[in-house]
Amino acid sequence: MVKKHIISTVSLLAIISIILVVYIPKETKSEQNIGNPTVFVHGYKGTYNSFGNMLNRFEYRYGWGNKVLIYRVSPQGRINVTNLSKGKTEPAFVQVIFENNRASFLDTSMWLASVLSHMKETYHIDMVNLVGHSMGGLVALKSIQEYQDKKQYPRVAKLITIGSPFDGIYSKPYFQIHRDAAATDLKPNSAALQTIHENKHMIPKGLDILNIGSTGDLVAMPESVQSLRSIVRKGQMRKKMIEDNMLGHSELHENTQVDKLIHSFLQSQDATQ
Repeated sequence: MVKKHIISTVSLLAIISIILVVYIPKETKSEQNIGNPTVFVHGYKGTYNSFGNMLNRFEYRYGWGNKVLIYRVSPQGRINVTNLSKGKTEPAFVQVIFENNRASFLDTSMWLASVLSHMKETYHIDMVNLVGHSMGGLVALKSIQEYQDKKQYPRVAKLITIGSPFDGIYSKPYFQIHRDAAATDLKPNSAALQTIHENKHMIPKGLDILNIGSTGDLVAMPESVQSLRSIVRKGQMRKKMIEDNMLGHSELHENTQVDKLIHSFLQSQDATQ
């Protein structure tokens, strides 16, 4: 009887173990494959389309990687994430969309930091690259400056800014049309821009930066774009001013030359170093 009882107990334990192995939820394959993604941040008044077309080209035309996550951030800072990975592997791209696309630098950089924190906690991501168009580049840099706790946020290895006016938007008529919080921050000598310049010592030494602009950009003028050089350390930034008077501000993220510049820069070094 004792022997039969032992056999029955062992059998029962074996069955329970099998059930646990089969039915206990595990980290999904998609979460395991996200790796060290590149996060794309739109600019002032940006939408899904700001980087949507570029990421489609990256994935389907060039085969450079896969869009795996879309983060939508509510005006109250609540995060909604759509996981598109479905087992896809690296390189991985993440698109961030702010529903309040006219919010201040302060709010938007905080929301971006919340997204990065969620990525670290949920997907165990320890390192990312950031790509920002226009105000997105400013917000990305501000977020890097102010949110560096390695326990809470991934380390940013590379930053790419595209048509980002680090000295502000010079056009006075622009601000006769745009009068919201973001527009205030985009004015030359605004308190928000001054803060970014004053906090230049908070930019990590290991951050590698590519600064892209266009001679045809009448919103982020070349001089304003290139003023990033006064914020970062010597040798920390590579710059590319595209000589094309027909390449305007909103056309930058639809341009194949910009595509190639981004891809080449992301591939230029091992981001895990």
